[in-house]
Formats: sequence, structure tokens, C-alpha cells
Amino acid sequence: MTGTVAILQSLAPNKGAKKRRMRVGRGIGSGKGKTCGRGGKGQTARSGVAIKGFEGGQTPIHRRLPKRGFNNPMAAKVQTVNIWEIENAIESGKLKAGEINNETLKTAGILRGQFDKVKLLAQGDVKSKLSITVDAASESAVKAVEKNGGKVSISGEFQDKKERSEAKTAKNTAARKAAQKKK
Repeated sequence: MTGTVAILQSLAPNKGAKKRRMRVGRGIGSGKGKTCGRGGKGQTARSGVAIKGFEGGQTPIHRRLPKRGFNNPMAAKVQTVNIWEIENAIESGKLKAGEINNETLKTAGILRGQFDKVKLLAQGDVKSKLSITVDAASESAVKAVEKNGGKVSISGEFQDKKERSEAKTAKNTAARKAAQKKK
């Protein structure tokens, strides 16, 4: 027992491991007296100063790099849901495998925060027969759910996206043909 006490008493940090902080403003003999290493007057001599983005007169990085892109204020906030998240919620009893929509996903705690639309993605394996209503879904997610005997119905703005793009293409070709006939 006495051997361990002796060891505990002799414990000390390595030489040079604990460096004392420089005490500033303690006279000229200390080397950090008067202005305390901050130079003369001015902004940087005062407390609470951080000149953000200032690089000593060199053109700062936020001015050297080019502007790129823009933030669309009208963009829809789309929240994604993977198949594995739905399956985990069903296994834990938070969701029932029957009708699944945005409200049931929110009450189960899968969807959080503010969002405009919900998109279903295909990560994970489908184990149960699902009937899901979402605003958008990837093709692979739709195939995975339907392969297991389920159904994905798309509501809202994204409904029949392919049909709308095909109709738009047909309308454009018809307009082009009409313009050629006029010539």
C-alpha cells in the first residue's frame, strides 16, 4: 500500500508540458508592458475587435473568388424519405403498413421541421405491402414498392410529370409545324 502512495505523490507532468501564460501589462522589463503586444493606437489595440475577412491588405478570399449561383426564394423545400425509414417506423410500431401519407409520416416522427413537399427515395428494402401517397417519388422507389405488391400515388404539382413534359413537347412541335405552314 505504501508503494502506491509514493508513486501517486511523485506524479508530475513532463518538463515543459505546462507553460505559464504571459502576463501582459506588468512593466517594460517584462517585454509585454505598456501596450501589451498590441502595438500603438487604433482598432486592433482595442478589445472586442475582429476584422472579419481582413487579410492584411491582401485582397480577401471572398473577393478573390467569383460569384456563383443564386438562392431562389421561391424554391420549394422538399424533404426526402427513404424506404428504410418507413420500414423502421413500421417495425417499431410508429406506423401502420396500410395508408401512408405526409401527415402519418409527420406523426411517426419521420418528417420534421418545415417543408413544402415530400419525395420518396429508394434506399432500403421493402418488406411490407405499402400504400404511399407523397408529392414526388423516384422511379426506383416506385418500382421497389410496386414489386412488393404496394402502390405509390403521387399528389400535387409533381403528378404525372412525364405526361406533362410529353404534352408540352407535343404542343411545341404542333406550334413549330403551324409556323412552318405559314411560311
